[in-house]
Amino acid sequence: MNPVHILLIEDNEGDIFLTKEAFEEGKIRTDISTVKNGQAALDFIFQRKGFEDAKRPDLILLDINIPIINGHEVLEQIKTHPEHKKIPIIVLTTSSSEEDITKAYSNYANSYVTKPIQMEQFIQAIIKIEGFWLEVCSLSSTNS
Repeated sequence: MNPVHILLIEDNEGDIFLTKEAFEEGKIRTDISTVKNGQAALDFIFQRKGFEDAKRPDLILLDINIPIINGHEVLEQIKTHPEHKKIPIIVLTTSSSEEDITKAYSNYANSYVTKPIQMEQFIQAIIKIEGFWLEVCSLSSTNS
């Protein structure tokens, strides 16, 4: 079975490291690409400006609080594009504000997870995301 390709859109080095570590401990083989701002995320998804050969992700983990173009705008642009809107996007962010949650779901986020502050709880949250999205759910084949 081919690894599941995950695009991690995150600017915090510590969260990038913990997310990758948690997926490495998981049961499912994954290939994780990382971009650190909203512009790079859109360039990656739309395969432009240095990302022409980027593999389309099967799943996206998106932080709302990213530089250049914020996560809400990234989410909206992906989910309004006919070719990319079927890619599941899990918002994984420190914000627990009702406004951010409502806006994310209004822009068709598939789920919204507030990052736990404690390292072990953060890793457990990633393991639960993996369990649900990669073991329980069936992902659409976006690369066919």
